[in-house]
Amino acid sequence: MPLVYHEEDGSLDYLNDKLVGVVGYGNLGRPMALNLHDSGISVLVSESDADRRRLAEEEGFTLASTADLVRQADIVMLLVPDEVMPQLYLDQVSPNLERGGTLVFASSYNIAFGYIEAPPFVDVGLLAPRTLGVAVRERYLADRGFFSFVAVGQDASGEAWNTVLALAKAVGSLRMDAGAIEIAFEREAELDLFVQQAVLPMLHHVLVTAAEILTEAGYPPEVAFTDLYLSGELQDVLERASREGLFPALRLASLTSQYGTFSRLERFNDLKLNRLMEVTLDEIRSGAFAREWAKEYGDGYHRLRKLLRAQSKLDLWQLEQQAIDMLNPTRDADDSAFDL
Repeated sequence: MPLVYHEEDGSLDYLNDKLVGVVGYGNLGRPMALNLHDSGISVLVSESDADRRRLAEEEGFTLASTADLVRQADIVMLLVPDEVMPQLYLDQVSPNLERGGTLVFASSYNIAFGYIEAPPFVDVGLLAPRTLGVAVRERYLADRGFFSFVAVGQDASGEAWNTVLALAKAVGSLRMDAGAIEIAFEREAELDLFVQQAVLPMLHHVLVTAAEILTEAGYPPEVAFTDLYLSGELQDVLERASREGLFPALRLASLTSQYGTFSRLERFNDLKLNRLMEVTLDEIRSGAFAREWAKEYGDGYHRLRKLLRAQSKLDLWQLEQQAIDMLNPTRDADDSAFDL
């Protein structure tokens, strides 16, 4: 049975007199670096993007090239995108690794699919938050935890677990309302990809189809989108489910809602959906998707750009934005999305 680690299982003493190098000051690198710093850990940052370098300097970090960071740091956290990491590792990380060092990944993707193979004389750990990068920082500042997956792929020093759990504590994952779950290294990547490729597409399809049917049937967009997800009711149900389970969360709804939900479940019990999910998992575990994504990166994200353009042209999103503007006229746009 997997172990779940909490506050008392990690000790910052294992990071005393250690320099943690954070490679990448982006979506996840920035929150992790800030949380480590606020926990009293010495942090060195490397970042190639000029704007993010300036931001890191403004926020008090010393910057170095990736090669210099690897030479100086006791612990190197690789927090750049999966597709970028292999070449960066080959050019700047691998040649500068020294015996006794530690590599920590926030995704096991490159290890699991064979794009990175660490030398036997370093520790290899995993600290993979199961939330958005921005939430890693927000929850830390709110004195809340976040769930993460942790693993040790290589323990050359005999202290790799102590290091991983100390980092998990320093970034705020081990606080009592959350914790770190031990997992096999390759399983983290497989689970992450499965949610992205099986669950999120299904959710996207269901919500888009429902919105199209409702608006075509004459329901005002602001009403349709509000009831589907803008009200936050779906989020509230899922948040409650994260604490108590999905069935108890659904049981909090009215009896009318409960009857409507559970009496109609069989309509959606589609064997085709089961098979689609099995095929998706097979593609992930065989490495077929990883090879496809490597080719896509090599092609300059050609297909991804085409897919994003097609999505952005859906009339539905204009109706959605109109509804959001009507409901939240003073909102600030979120500019934290990944861009190409």
